[in-house]
Amino acid sequence: MGDTSPHDHDVRPSDVAAVRARLAADRAETLARAAALSREFDGIVAANALVAVDDEHDPEGGSTAFERAHVAALMARAREHLEELDRALERLERGQYGQCEGCCATIPPERLEIRPAATTCVRCARSDPPRPPS
Repeated sequence: MGDTSPHDHDVRPSDVAAVRARLAADRAETLARAAALSREFDGIVAANALVAVDDEHDPEGGSTAFERAHVAALMARAREHLEELDRALERLERGQYGQCEGCCATIPPERLEIRPAATTCVRCARSDPPRPPS
């Protein structure tokens, strides 16, 4: 019998630096994406400020409003992802990274490779009802 159980969620010390680096790289990418989206949003707003746009009656107004809403939604998702990454870094520091919040089992490394900020194993993620947007 091996020494590891399904509840052995400790990340090996040699892996902590690699996980931290992967989370930090993801965080840096997300910050850059959020900054680019913010500039794009500001550009849309500035362009609309130069023209008297009546979204209801202007043929371009609908697409402008959609574009603005779309970029705002992408910015919100980037902020959410930053929060997820920050919580993952906190879990890493507490020694709880890779532990499923649903069943306390170890989250498979393959899942963490794809979703480094994952908080649940695949089984719990499938059974978790979708959360309403905040």
